Amino acid sequence: MGISQKRAIQNYRSRLSERGLTRFEVLGRDVDRDLIRSLARRLAEEGPDASRLRAAVSQTIAGEPPKKGGILAALRRSPLVGADLDLSRSREEGRKVEI
Repeated sequence: MGISQKRAIQNYRSRLSERGLTRFEVLGRDVDRDLIRSLARRLAEEGPDASRLRAAVSQTIAGEPPKKGGILAALRRSPLVGADLDLSRSREEGRKVEI
């Protein structure tokens, strides 16, 4: 490799590290190439989808049973917490139907 190519790779990798990303090599089967690439791409994204995917893969790899209270924790993180919504329903008798 020439000096300019080495400099370009170094600059590219420094930009990646500024974004919090790291380049690494993984050994795997050829049939899993697309799966691993798409998994890595999704994990590199920021957001709740990446967090859920990371947690699911970590839990599967670790072989631990799912933690209890996951639904309650998700409801507590909801943006509607503290919104004072009135969720009561009016009581109606319904309509009369001739049979």
